[in-house]
Amino acid sequence: MGGSEVDVDYQKLQFAYRRVDEARGHVHPVAVVGAGPIGLAAAIDLAQQGVPVVLLDNDDTLSTGSRAICFAKRTLEIFDRLGCGQRMVDKGVRWNVGRVFLRDEQVYTFDLLPETGHRRPAFINLQQYYVEGYLAERAAEFDNIDIRWKNEVVGVEQHADRATLTIATPDGRYALDARYVVAADGPRSAMRKALGQESHGRTFKDRFLIADVKMKAPFPAERWFWFDPPFHPNQSVLLHRQPDDVWRIDFQLGWDADPVAEKDPARVIARIQALLGKDVEFELEWVSVYTFSCLRMDRFRHGRVLFAGDSAHGVSPFGARGANSGVQDADNLAWKLKLVLDGTAPDALLDTYASEREYAADENILNSTRSTDFITPKSAVSRIFRDATLKLARTCPFARRLVNSGRLSVPAVLRDSALNTPDEAGDVFDTHVVPGAPSPDAPIKAQGRDAWFLDRISGNAFAGLYFCGKNETVRAAARRLAAFRYPGVAVDLLLVLEPGVSLSDADLPAGIAAIEDAEGVLARRLDAKVGSFYLLRPDQHLCARRRAWNEAAAIAALERAIGKRRH
Repeated sequence: MGGSEVDVDYQKLQFAYRRVDEARGHVHPVAVVGAGPIGLAAAIDLAQQGVPVVLLDNDDTLSTGSRAICFAKRTLEIFDRLGCGQRMVDKGVRWNVGRVFLRDEQVYTFDLLPETGHRRPAFINLQQYYVEGYLAERAAEFDNIDIRWKNEVVGVEQHADRATLTIATPDGRYALDARYVVAADGPRSAMRKALGQESHGRTFKDRFLIADVKMKAPFPAERWFWFDPPFHPNQSVLLHRQPDDVWRIDFQLGWDADPVAEKDPARVIARIQALLGKDVEFELEWVSVYTFSCLRMDRFRHGRVLFAGDSAHGVSPFGARGANSGVQDADNLAWKLKLVLDGTAPDALLDTYASEREYAADENILNSTRSTDFITPKSAVSRIFRDATLKLARTCPFARRLVNSGRLSVPAVLRDSALNTPDEAGDVFDTHVVPGAPSPDAPIKAQGRDAWFLDRISGNAFAGLYFCGKNETVRAAARRLAAFRYPGVAVDLLLVLEPGVSLSDADLPAGIAAIEDAEGVLARRLDAKVGSFYLLRPDQHLCARRRAWNEAAAIAALERAIGKRRH
């Protein structure tokens, strides 16, 4: 595709359709349905691990309008692993701070990333068409991703060893066989309908107006949320800055609002002028009126079809949980598919994709529902409670924890995953990073150069970390660690050295590398002591930890993490 954001208009970009002559009898390893952010992320992740992918999309353009704009720190870390995170951050608007207002008075402010020692900000704001465009350009770099635009899946049939998709194109229909199918085709999923599945949940009886407004304004790069502002009484308003001098404004309208009438430019402009003042010059880029639901499929796996993103679950936009949770779906699924396709892990490992991400979806739906109920109270009593809470929050920190203008996206901690190895009896860890949690980032030195921990373990492999002390014989520790091997599973084995201790990888056994915990941040965040060992999955979630090295225990933990051992 080529080009850069300077010379590519991602809102008008159109991809070339090409005729496909599908070879009879050929079974692809994976077909991904839907070339939105989640489908593209899944395809790139698989391709990086050497898995050939066919990526199918019923359209030949990117998303219309800004749509999902808030991309969280964990999602940016995943994009880093996919090779396009820096480009997202360079283009996006970084922000950590949010402000909450009641009428025309600020109630309080919050910082989502108050500590240092993280490479990525709490969030960036970036229009979805940029995210899709950058991912599409990244996907085009892989010879083992076959992107087929204007290839619409209209049927699916499952067999013992494959799934057969019926695909409609401008040149007619054809059949495609794949061992597994990732259904990432959005909230109106054709794959879900083809399998006779439905999503269940709650639809909220309220309407909201989204307006993307191009203007030069003095507002900082922060999240501003108003309850009952004088310029939009009895409702709520959300303001976010995006790149290119574009601002996202969400206006609550109420259930009785006419969605067609509310999109009339004259009515939208009047609402915006009430917020900004009549003298501010601006132009409308995109307008939409929507209602929303919190729902999910009962099960995310149906035989050889695995659902991800909006096709599997949907939430209200408050809290930026939709696209972020979808990218984390892809992050969870790709490494498991790779191991199953290789024959290293049993097919049942894919059941843990469903169970882990169903748990994450339930957590997102719970938080999203609570946010929506607080923002749009449905009774007089609920409204009284909300307003009283907001008034108390001006001076009482405890009340601020009750204010809910959209609990913002955080990754799920998969505490109860069958892939976790419980802590050894007697081992005590004083940290919130428990088995099932994503690993924190930290500044390190690798080969004498400043680096970031998550970048160092982004090679689509398990990571084994052994924390060495200054008085410990590092080479002896390296020899012990070097014995840790498992057929068919790549494990990145790292000695973590204390601040000020350096060692060249050339001085270590083959397959062992050293990093320096430059400021001691990694050890503090993991509560690591000398001799502690940590095992991280390819998606950077912690799956086991021990206060002392034990090779048999490490192998057992790895077997459990790939679904080969239950206890």
